[in-house]
Amino acid sequence: MTMNVELKKELPTYEEQKDFYIKLRSKITKYVDSKSGKAGKFTPYLLFAPDLFHLLVKSMFDDRLDAKSKTLIGSGILYFIAPVDILPEGLIGPGGFIDDIIVATFVVNMLINKFSPEVIEENWAGDEKLLNVLKKVSETSDTMLGKLPARSLLGRFMKTSKQAKLSKN
Repeated sequence: MTMNVELKKELPTYEEQKDFYIKLRSKITKYVDSKSGKAGKFTPYLLFAPDLFHLLVKSMFDDRLDAKSKTLIGSGILYFIAPVDILPEGLIGPGGFIDDIIVATFVVNMLINKFSPEVIEENWAGDEKLLNVLKKVSETSDTMLGKLPARSLLGRFMKTSKQAKLSKN
């Protein structure tokens, strides 16, 4: 079975992508530098955001990856750039990239399980080894999610929805 995937909109040029990467990294670095103590507990993870975004974009152009995998990658990219997600960056600043990092880590883990890590690592631009980054994010993602106000809001919504459904029956 072959999948015919066609992009409806042109991807940004390499220079536009590079500019976005540099701007994002600079913005997050300033944010991380401004945090300390408890407020900055997860801020070191925020520096993975531009590197993971860059990895996803570069992977879209890797001919060794199949169309189904590129659809997954595209979903990860869209989550990064969507103005509304679990933690919108527009409302809470760079701290809003935590959920994007978790989604990107999920996508990259799926790719590594399907392809060799070496294939994926060729597209990695981060300072730290990719597998180390994925391990760190995976180990702390439950802790990070547990600290997010959006998670408790989602939990309340689900509980309320479940109660409403039960009362109808």
